[in-house]
Formats: sequence, C-alpha cells, structure tokens
Amino acid sequence: MDTHTTPQMNIEIIPSGPIIVRGGVPLHEGRIRPAGKGYVLEEGRELPQAQKYALCRCGHSQDKPFCDGSHATTTFDGLDVAKHNTYDERADVQEGPALTLGDDHRCSFVRFCHNEGGDAWNQAKKAQTSEEIASATQTIDECLAGRLTRRAEDGTWEEPELAPRVTIVQDPQQNASSGIAVQGGIPLKGTAAPYETRQRYMLCRCGRSRTMPFCDASHISISFNDGHIDE
Repeated sequence: MDTHTTPQMNIEIIPSGPIIVRGGVPLHEGRIRPAGKGYVLEEGRELPQAQKYALCRCGHSQDKPFCDGSHATTTFDGLDVAKHNTYDERADVQEGPALTLGDDHRCSFVRFCHNEGGDAWNQAKKAQTSEEIASATQTIDECLAGRLTRRAEDGTWEEPELAPRVTIVQDPQQNASSGIAVQGGIPLKGTAAPYETRQRYMLCRCGRSRTMPFCDASHISISFNDGHIDE
C-alpha cells in the first residue's frame, strides 16, 4: 500500500460550507467495535470514490457523508475555533521510564487509547519491558485524533507513518455517528489559515463541535445519526 501523500492531496474547510477533499484520497467507512478491553476499527459499507468530493459538516445533508448544499439553509458558519499553534506548543508532556507521552487534549472519544494493558497514560507512565512498551506504543499510535504521540530521541513528536485515507467513523456502541478520521499527512486548510500538517486528525461532521474544524465528541452528546450507524 502506498503510504505517501501526493502533492495533489489536500483538504480545505469551506466557511459556512463543506469539507473539500482533493487528490483522489481513498474514502472509507469504519465502525468502532469493542474487542476485549480495547477497540478495533472494522471496515463498513463501501463508499463511492472520486478525485474530489465534498463532505457534509453541518450535519443536515440528506446524502451523508456527502454535502448536498443543506448548509445554505441553516445558520451553520463552522468557522475555525481551534488554535493554529503547533502540536509541540499545545501538548502536555508525561515522562515515563521508557516512553515520553505527548497529549494535546483534542479528544474525539474514539477510545483506541485503551487495550488489554489499560489506558495509554498509565501504561506509558510504567512501561519498561519490551512487552509493556509495545502495548503502550499501540495505544498511543492508534489514537485516530492524533491527540497522543511519543517523543523520539531527537526530541520531536513521533507519529506512525500511515497511508492517505479519509474514514467516516460510526460508533454503534455510543449510538452515534462519529467524526471524520484523516490520516497520512494530508495538508489541512482551515477557514482562516492552514493547520500544521499531521499524520492523524479528526474533523467534525455533526456541526456542533466547540473546537471547529476538529471533532470534540459532541456527536455523542447530541446522538448524531447520519442514518448508517447500524448498517
């Protein structure tokens, strides 16, 4: 699988409008499923592919996940609220014997920060053996929102190298349609300015996030349903 973003791949947040994805980024649906004490992301229904597509983020489209122009008939503005500072400037740092954990608190409540060994924070705080380090690293690297990272030896924040992909996430356990998971270092232009390019981030599609354009798990509190939770 090609893990490299092409120069044509980019995502743009349109003021009072949709999310525009360019460059033929593969579009998938993923379903969060409990697995033991952790979670897995299973493939969902097939979605049509295109070189350019527009995704709804006001929450009112009748053709979710795609935009059908419904934002024009609502009071949705969707302007950037999230700061444009870097991950390094945002992140709290937790030092452990073998792992240094970064946490910028942009949480979408997708829960991949848990596995059989517990949550990412407690594992990173204690991990010393190769097995403990591998388990803690898994919980950090599988964070779809990119909230959690590991500090490399050169002091930079380390993320897994991922293939370019946009995933429409469903969360049947929470009876909600979750956000839009983006991976693979796809550049993101907000309504005001570009954001720092990262391997992982989650975009809001329910129209209610308090950290626009990013998902803050508001879809759970409002029981957002795109009509495909149980398919």
